[in-house]
Amino acid sequence: MNLNRLVGLLCLLLLPLALPARNVDLATVPERRTVQLTIYNSEDLTLVRESRVVTFKKGVNPLQFSWANTLIDPTSVELKFREPQTGLEVADTTFPHDKPQTLYWNVVSPTDHETTIEISYFTSGISWAADYLAIADADEKVLRLESFVRVKNLSGEDYENAQVRLVVGTINLVEKIAELAKLPVGRLDELKREEYQELRQRAGRKAMAPPPAPMLSMAAGMVADAAEMDAPKEIIKEGLSEYFIYTIEGTETVPTGWAKRLRSFEADAVPMTVEYRYRPREYGDQLVRLYLLKNDTASKLGSTPLPDGVMQIFQTNVSGGLNYLATQALNYVPIGDKIELNLGTDRLVIFEQVKQKVYRDNLWFQIKGGNLYRKLGEDGVKLELDSQVAGWDEHTIYRQKIRNYRPKPIHVQIRRDYAGDIVFRSRLNPTLHDFQTVQFEADIAAGEKAALDYEVIARMGYNQKQNRVELQSGEAGR
Repeated sequence: MNLNRLVGLLCLLLLPLALPARNVDLATVPERRTVQLTIYNSEDLTLVRESRVVTFKKGVNPLQFSWANTLIDPTSVELKFREPQTGLEVADTTFPHDKPQTLYWNVVSPTDHETTIEISYFTSGISWAADYLAIADADEKVLRLESFVRVKNLSGEDYENAQVRLVVGTINLVEKIAELAKLPVGRLDELKREEYQELRQRAGRKAMAPPPAPMLSMAAGMVADAAEMDAPKEIIKEGLSEYFIYTIEGTETVPTGWAKRLRSFEADAVPMTVEYRYRPREYGDQLVRLYLLKNDTASKLGSTPLPDGVMQIFQTNVSGGLNYLATQALNYVPIGDKIELNLGTDRLVIFEQVKQKVYRDNLWFQIKGGNLYRKLGEDGVKLELDSQVAGWDEHTIYRQKIRNYRPKPIHVQIRRDYAGDIVFRSRLNPTLHDFQTVQFEADIAAGEKAALDYEVIARMGYNQKQNRVELQSGEAGR
């Protein structure tokens, strides 16, 4: 384990002129007591907290920390003492020129004293991703939803028996951790360490804050036996103002170069509905089938937002097996928001549209002299040779055909976007989704087909008054 060699107490031979002889026996490298990883995916950032029990001798006690071959940010490394009022004090921190990627703490102790130290720092190279499994029942009334998280460690450091916390949300940092960790030899001496530390602490002050009391009590008993490691992991969720933290129950060993999949939650009998939608702006020119549910308590969810991830969707068939339906990316879902699972087109529901008729009426003509007159024959007006059309209404009549070959009824929602001054006429009780988008819905019985006719009247030229859609109920082409 790398950090067993990273943190050590140097013997007299390393610093012959600086240390008294009584510190010779403090060269033992202490084992880690606890490790906690708080992983922020949005900035490739992980806060590491580790504790060790160290016996200090009276006087100056040197400690060494090295980050060679890792992605640790050296400007963020900090040493603290768990027990207050011990009299322990960090006299100084030095960066030896002959030992690149290494620092020394000189700790002054008033007495021989055993205490717990905490070393915290930021590192990059540790990430996590969510994936989901949704299994709908045969009747498509409810589904079972399972969530997993996969932790991947490419930081160059092994973390054994670590408590893992996963952050859902976005934070902003002044620098990227990996860039600082890869500074060339000697460059660190040129940096203004205090300035970088101030920026780092300010940017990550919420991450660096002490964990709440329940987290400390959990950290005290991190070492679990094999039986406990086999048990399903509970994930504790706590809400902060900008993000949520998922704390995985117990501890996990996350070696560098490895990934581990952990269960986040599972919910049975989550209610859902099935809907067919035609929305060219969102789904392209096709009728798609969706499972609709909500991230709320009524759906046996809603305790936390759902992070970005990949959803695998199946349906139980009549023989008890599973039919694969779709794989889709799930975007971040806040508490109370809708979850829409797009299953694509359905071969048992056929959708097509036919243009039946196009004609013009309500013509206005501009005759020489600049005056506008209504259509030919109105009030005895005669059409002259040099007159031209100045305004008209263009009618287009459409027939939408939907055939439902499924053994149960379906619900269809259709949206159509129109630019310009439009009159939309239909018996489908249309509504406006926005000022240029018409929405109408229909239920189609099992084995039936429906002809959903509508008419679009575009007011052109002089007839145009505004840039919006007007709705009229009635039969198309009347």
